[in-house]
Amino acid sequence: MTGQERAHDEHAAEGVRHVRVAVVGSGFAGLGAAVRLRREGITDFVVLERAGSVGGTWRDNSYPGCACDVPSHLYSFSFAPNPDWPRTFSGQEHIRAYLEHVADVFRLRPHLRFNSEVKRMAWDGERLRWEIETSSGNLTADVVVSATGPLSEPRMPDIPGLDTFPGAVFHSARWDHDYDLRGKRVAVVGTGASAIQIVPELQPRVSRLTLFQRTPPWVLPRVDRAISGVERLLHRQLPFTAKARRGLLWGIRELQVQAFTKHPGELGLVEQFARLNMARAIKDPALRAKLTPDYRIGCKRILLSSDYYPALARPNVDVVASGLTEIQGSTVIAADGSRTEADAIVFGTGFHVTDLPIAERVVGADGRALAEAWATGMKSLRGASAAGFPNWMSIIGPNTGLGNSSMILMIESQLNYMADYLRQLDVLGGRVALDARPSAVSAWSDKVQERMKRTVWSTGGCTSWYLDANGRNTTIWPGTTTEFRSATRRVNLGEYEVLRGPWTRTDDIQGEQKVEAGA
Repeated sequence: MTGQERAHDEHAAEGVRHVRVAVVGSGFAGLGAAVRLRREGITDFVVLERAGSVGGTWRDNSYPGCACDVPSHLYSFSFAPNPDWPRTFSGQEHIRAYLEHVADVFRLRPHLRFNSEVKRMAWDGERLRWEIETSSGNLTADVVVSATGPLSEPRMPDIPGLDTFPGAVFHSARWDHDYDLRGKRVAVVGTGASAIQIVPELQPRVSRLTLFQRTPPWVLPRVDRAISGVERLLHRQLPFTAKARRGLLWGIRELQVQAFTKHPGELGLVEQFARLNMARAIKDPALRAKLTPDYRIGCKRILLSSDYYPALARPNVDVVASGLTEIQGSTVIAADGSRTEADAIVFGTGFHVTDLPIAERVVGADGRALAEAWATGMKSLRGASAAGFPNWMSIIGPNTGLGNSSMILMIESQLNYMADYLRQLDVLGGRVALDARPSAVSAWSDKVQERMKRTVWSTGGCTSWYLDANGRNTTIWPGTTTEFRSATRRVNLGEYEVLRGPWTRTDDIQGEQKVEAGA
């Protein structure tokens, strides 16, 4: 028995399966974690997925026009390059197919547990393990890797009268493909990354589209094109060309970071370009005024679209520069008092990002839920470990998001940290756990928040989903991906308290085998 195979005798006696690592979620973060575990020689793990297939947000978001706003060759794993991306910015169906391919190529299928929604995870301080309740049964684990992602739980606004609306109502991440919107009067609520893709797709199909806009976004052209067969052949035959392409895309975005994090004034030129982009498509001065933001570009995520503004200029589209506040029957009413008749309402209102629902289901060493520990704002050490939650770590945790580049870069950095975390547990030996010291978590968080003060997300004059209820930016990383990779390359044991359980005969056997292996 090796250090990774900790199926202790008492677990078997209880009839509950025990694994070394339980990964929660099978999107990019969860599949990436699974691949890294196998590459580290760890096979005693499961990936718990609430749905019936892999894909995460790229499975759940299947609305018309759904695509990524990061170039395909950068929005993919460095260890699993895809020479056959069909477009420079690939659509949802191609990204989901890529994730299915990763699951197959790296032989992850035996580890996947579909239709296994995590209901509760509680730390057993005596046995130093996590007790996990799922919709398909219970299990225990030495380590939990939470890879649920921040874009997994749709946020639906509490609108008075919504339950009385007689037509179809759905969120962009729960698209009702059985409902035919052709010829209907459709209200779209929100102007985020999903809405600007949905609106151009719906506009030609519906009789009337009314867009409820609380805050206009800054929009730049999306320079998308088909990747030619010659390019794809070149990337297949000469893999270094695809690697060079990825490197160029990464390097450009690394150079842009300082404008977001240290010198927001430099974004003024980008703002002028965005204004010109709007002026080319929107000739009506009144509509242009509605669509012009009053905050610095970059404060909210910069959106990419070449057909959003042209769609808004069409005669069957109305832009209401106000939020939706009430519904009376089939009449939707905005905060400015305007009333619109609708047959269907599509909410593009984002996700629970700073109040992650999974946090309500994670119970730590002191019996508190993670949501309670994070009541004043999410905090974790290096985006991974929360104090009081031993051997629990998150991928895409607090302050690991990006405003201008690919999240896959951050995920891979956190996978490095996860791998070293598990190595440290092996080196320490026996039944052992690591609990992030509160002082280390606070020091890391304070350092991040201090750097945040000069960023465009703090100084740009907007209210965004990056900010929590207390006005703190607990989502974005205020630096380069290179800096983050350096900060997560190794686990510093000085930042953790080492917890040990009672020594067992199983641990003696493991220790003897390690000595023999070393000899």
